[in-house]
Amino acid sequence: MIKIDTKTIVTIGVAAALYGALGFVGIPVGPNTQLKPAIALLTIFSALFGPLVGFSMGFIGHMLTDMIAGWGIWWGWVASSGIMGLFMGLVFKCKKFSIKNGLCSKFHVFYLIVTGMIGIILAFIFAAGFDVLLMGEPLDKMIVQAVLAIFTNGVVFLGIGVPTILGFIRANKKNSNLRIEE
Repeated sequence: MIKIDTKTIVTIGVAAALYGALGFVGIPVGPNTQLKPAIALLTIFSALFGPLVGFSMGFIGHMLTDMIAGWGIWWGWVASSGIMGLFMGLVFKCKKFSIKNGLCSKFHVFYLIVTGMIGIILAFIFAAGFDVLLMGEPLDKMIVQAVLAIFTNGVVFLGIGVPTILGFIRANKKNSNLRIEE
């Protein structure tokens, strides 16, 4: 069952606003493609709060970026951010995984990396296919865009997002072993 409470709704709102704002920050690498640090934020929130928050953060945040920028909402790319967040958040559902309590095994790290990369790949295959089939974009342009998006998002996910999560886990593991001496 999906648990939607006040904390989840507030988390989605804050996370989507942050993701939407960071959506304007990036280094251009190709046609309508940028290396975006917002992907690290998506990784962190998704692993901390789960796939529902990850999907909603990515979807709503990307939609906000498109709306504010004024270039129209590109639904395939909006959905791609949601898909990435959903897959990055799957690790949250694993038993004995908790960033807050510093609980993580090698399996969890492997699972996060594999599901996150699968999510990134599926997201941009979907976005490119959506643009070709429904938006009339040229196939060759969309292939270039998808490959660049997979590469750049993978770099941010693996180079910033995953190490940040591991840092949080290490910091929380140390804190969870504190004892009060009398």
